[in-house]
Amino acid sequence: MDRIDTLEERISHLIRAVEDLSDVVARQTVEIDRLTRLTRLLAEREAEREAGLDAPPANQKPPHW
Repeated sequence: MDRIDTLEERISHLIRAVEDLSDVVARQTVEIDRLTRLTRLLAEREAEREAGLDAPPANQKPPHW
């Protein structure tokens, strides 16, 4: 019976580990979704800001160079 008890104990630990990892993945999914939305919003804002400026784009050298 010791062998069965040992296996049951190991299975219990594995189930707990899987549940813990599932919780981590769920939290990370929520965080990734939030960061994706924020990145999209910031990119849209920057595009709008750049479209509204008369200054040359940031990656161009000024004329005096």
